[in-house]
Amino acid sequence: MNPAGADALLTEPAPTAISDMPQVVDHIAVARLYGEPLFAMPQDLYIPPDALEVFLEAFEGPLDLLLYLIRKQNFNILDIPMAGVTRQYLVYVDEIRTRNLELAAEYLLMAAMLIEIKSRMLLPPKRAAEGEEPEDPRAALVRRLLEYEQMKLAAARLNNLPQFGRDFLKAQVLVEQSLQPRFPDVNVADLQEAWRDILKRAKLVQHHKITREELSVREHMSIVLRHLQGRKFVEFEKLFDPRRGVPVLVVTFIALLELAKETLIEITQAEAFAPIYVRLAYSPT
Repeated sequence: MNPAGADALLTEPAPTAISDMPQVVDHIAVARLYGEPLFAMPQDLYIPPDALEVFLEAFEGPLDLLLYLIRKQNFNILDIPMAGVTRQYLVYVDEIRTRNLELAAEYLLMAAMLIEIKSRMLLPPKRAAEGEEPEDPRAALVRRLLEYEQMKLAAARLNNLPQFGRDFLKAQVLVEQSLQPRFPDVNVADLQEAWRDILKRAKLVQHHKITREELSVREHMSIVLRHLQGRKFVEFEKLFDPRRGVPVLVVTFIALLELAKETLIEITQAEAFAPIYVRLAYSPT
């Protein structure tokens, strides 16, 4: 290869590279045809019939389409010109039938109803009772249209209200907290006050336990006999110990009565109001 040929290859770009690259305007496709991007408008533009469809209006059902046709022509909904409305309705239904036969079924049902109403209007009205006007064939359709329009307006008002997720979002704030909670400090005055409250509650709740003392008359009879043994006379009052309480005094007195009943002791008195003495009963040998 000569140097001149090498310089030519370095300075001149390959002609096929230019012809293969499409004309790009800001790297944005101006259109798409069957999913393929078009970066420049073709000179011999031809769009197949099924490549592009434009829907100017979208309807939610037969009543929606019928109401649109009436409002578009500024017709009075209480006095619908059935001929013109039916003609426009059938044109739209023919367009739907060519594309979606299942969707056109409910529209065809409404079209049949419009044709029936139009036919009934061409016939002489039925005779009505005296003082009553003949029934308008359009009355039932008008009532359905008015009810549908009210529901559609109410739905539009509801749709204009702010909606969560569409018009606004819920504000969320993340607050980081320490893993170890910090409790408030306690001073000496608080502890003293708490202790005083505990003492007050303790004074309000007091317990008094009553126990039953087991006292035996036979046992006290033996005690009295031992006390009298070896003595000639013992003063009556010396047999009782007031320090042991009233129950012991009562049992001791009952024990003396039992001993006297069994003639084991003798209770004597020298004269009236004289001291009373107790001694063991005399038993001859």
